[in-house]
Amino acid sequence: MVRAAVAENVADPVARSGAPQTRQGARALARRGRRRWLLATALVLAGGALASGALVLRREPDTVAAHGAIARTGTPHTGTPHTGTPRTGTPRTGTPRTGASAPRFHRPVGVDRSLFPLAVHRVVVDAGHGGADFGASGSGLAEKNLTLDIAKRLRARLEAGGFHATMTRGNDRRLSLRERVQHANQAHADLFISVHINWFDLPAIRGVETYYLGATEDPELMALAQRENRESGYALGDLRQLLDGVYADLRQDESRRLASRVQRSLYRSLLPVSPELRDRGVKTAPFVVLVATEMPAILAEVSCLSNAHEAERLARPRYRDHIADALYAGIESYARDVNQTVEKGS
Repeated sequence: MVRAAVAENVADPVARSGAPQTRQGARALARRGRRRWLLATALVLAGGALASGALVLRREPDTVAAHGAIARTGTPHTGTPHTGTPRTGTPRTGTPRTGASAPRFHRPVGVDRSLFPLAVHRVVVDAGHGGADFGASGSGLAEKNLTLDIAKRLRARLEAGGFHATMTRGNDRRLSLRERVQHANQAHADLFISVHINWFDLPAIRGVETYYLGATEDPELMALAQRENRESGYALGDLRQLLDGVYADLRQDESRRLASRVQRSLYRSLLPVSPELRDRGVKTAPFVVLVATEMPAILAEVSCLSNAHEAERLARPRYRDHIADALYAGIESYARDVNQTVEKGS
């Protein structure tokens, strides 16, 4: 029902009216359409997305997006001019019609990141879970301890590589997702890296995967987001902030590029020491830590604790070293590309 409401509300309001509109009127209708669209989206979130992580949003062509623009289309009138007796009276001063076609609403054009040549200096590393939140557990291991150990190793490599690196937590304590986000935003971080260990009901599944912000209808990913977003620390009053985070196009594009570099590095670096490793790819999901952070952000599932072979490797400090090396290599590759762009533009 909500999906139908969203589809109806983002449809061309002028086309529904059946009446010609001035440019000013079209803009007013567009603003009304955007408000209705955001209201429908709010209903989706308020209906359980903040609690369950089930944020399902689509961007369709020729619709009103969160910050879309109006483009009038149509062919100017080129028919035979009227040759009858001219009318008398006060001339019309309204905006002339430029064609029979109603205004159409196009998706916004993406922002070219070369217009914002910002280098990478500060990285926040987030060790998933902590304290009473154990995360995944198996083979005598807890996700909260593994992520903290890997995060510390990654921070050391980042600092040795010339980055300013901080961690959302440096010990075994519980932080809400909101506190993790606030740490990154207040630190004015350039990148946010959240480290997690995967768990599946089927023990044969193994591999690495990396997420960046985006919508999903995959039931497995929605269930994963539900688990990770539980007790986020956000309330319904924070809805606008979260919606703004979803539609930060440039940040999302950069997050995708960062996720691709990190995923490639994880798989290629770990494959020689874990021959059965699977590349589970780069994916999108509405994790709160990816929505609310103000910089490019990713969540990396660096191993799979439900698989006995990967759990055995995770128990070895040397394998956790390999994971930290792989994460660093991916981050450094992305940062080097960004910094080179800055040097060329300076």
